[in-house]
Amino acid sequence: MSTLAPALPRTSDRRLLTWLFVMNAALLTCYAGFMVIFIPDQVQQIDPVNKVGNLAIVMTASSVGAIIIHPLIGAFSDRTRSRFGRRAPWMVISAATAALFMVLLSGAAELWSLGVYWVLVMLALNAVGTAQAAIVPDRIPRQRFGVASGVLAMGTFLGMGLGVAGAGFFADSIGIGYATFGGIILVASLLFTIFNRDFSSRDMAVKPFRWRTFFASFWVSPRAFPDFWWAFAGRFMLILAYQSVQSYLLYILRDYVGVSDAESTALSTPLTAVMLVGALATAFAVGKLSDRAGKRKIFVIVASLIMGASLAIPLVSPTIGGMFALAVTFGLGYGIYMSVDAALMTEVLPTAEAAAKDLGILNIATTLPQALTPVIVWALIALTGSYTAVFTAGIVFAIVGALSVLPIRSVR
Repeated sequence: MSTLAPALPRTSDRRLLTWLFVMNAALLTCYAGFMVIFIPDQVQQIDPVNKVGNLAIVMTASSVGAIIIHPLIGAFSDRTRSRFGRRAPWMVISAATAALFMVLLSGAAELWSLGVYWVLVMLALNAVGTAQAAIVPDRIPRQRFGVASGVLAMGTFLGMGLGVAGAGFFADSIGIGYATFGGIILVASLLFTIFNRDFSSRDMAVKPFRWRTFFASFWVSPRAFPDFWWAFAGRFMLILAYQSVQSYLLYILRDYVGVSDAESTALSTPLTAVMLVGALATAFAVGKLSDRAGKRKIFVIVASLIMGASLAIPLVSPTIGGMFALAVTFGLGYGIYMSVDAALMTEVLPTAEAAAKDLGILNIATTLPQALTPVIVWALIALTGSYTAVFTAGIVFAIVGALSVLPIRSVR
């Protein structure tokens, strides 16, 4: 990564890491609760017969919006000049916007209104995430990227568990549930910016704004920065493997394993909890280990292979027990991956001065699979009539993800 960074103080204090953990947990609470429980249930209530196709439409639309918003918000955040800094204003305003549209989403009774409000919620949540992600290269030294990545991973896994459990708890009273989740992200963002004040950016130099130059800045040359795109490809394939199962967990339990609607909703929480136990067992420790070893790639490769192997379990045992075995094994691999993912991505950035914009581009490797997964799953089920093809595809995605990081040269 270039050393052409803005003249900002850096810190590795425990308070910042603690609040990064809290902020990531709040974000993932919202993501997981809505994507795994709330939205699939709401879609099914509107049209049970066409739930798979309708969910694909809704999720794809929100993911396409997220693909656009990540680099745009990142670029505007990099250029923001205020006494509150570059990141804090975007975090607070976006969190308030997300909370507002969550409340409106709870009253959506038709597919079109549900889709519109969900897209707006996702745009706002992703804007919060983009601004938050840039705080790591802004204020944490490179030799601590692994620790920061591990902390973010632990927040991710805690948030996933809280999100699914909370959404399950509020499944029959979504008005209260949606407002509660909106309050979580808004309060977390406010407290983060209060206890971790961003540095004033008023005196930072900024190039004159020109639309042509602005949009040209989103192009990162594969020839000049090949490692950036190999890291992008690796994350893209691994998230595709993850999303192919997690986004359709309710429907897999109902239509593949064969449990009732009520039982599938109840099982979502313990299944997620088991996965989190596996993930938490590896996340922070592996992040610290990767800092000490000065290596990232080997951990990504091992994680990818474990995740791929876990997806074979339901093929052999399409039972509740098989799903729990999948959850714990996948969790171990996902914990290893997430513990070094943020560190790897931060180390392949072309320049530090445009960190938020470039991280926004890399975040497309997370949101694009979210857009494609519903379409891929829908197509595989339409062609084969079974979720067997979905698990098989997930295995292939994980293996390709492992191979994608091998050509990276700037990171060991």
